[in-house]
Amino acid sequence: MKLGAFSIILKVKDIEKSKAFYETLGFQVFAGSLESKYLIMKNESSLIGLFQDMLDQNIITFNPGWDNDASNLKDFDDVRSIQKHLKQKKVELITEADESTKGPASMMVADPDGNVILIDPTCRVA
Repeated sequence: MKLGAFSIILKVKDIEKSKAFYETLGFQVFAGSLESKYLIMKNESSLIGLFQDMLDQNIITFNPGWDNDASNLKDFDDVRSIQKHLKQKKVELITEADESTKGPASMMVADPDGNVILIDPTCRVA
């Protein structure tokens, strides 16, 4: 299964303090803005989303169809095929993509510890 770009989206209390902290770790702003209260920060192939006042919890994210530079991939698995695979494995989904449609769609699942995973090609970062 090809899940595409990986990132973690963090619920932060103060976007400016979080930005400064991750900059000390070598991350640079890749997308978003302080005014919109979200930033996507990048350090080599690592991506971290910082979101203030938008989330209930941290979210693991995969973006089928994009690499870590938000460039389109020619070869990737559509979210519906990923969803179908997970259903066949009896994985309980939190949200589902409409399998009767084509184009961008998303789905969510939680791992055994309740960590939410978003599979969303519509979350393009650039």
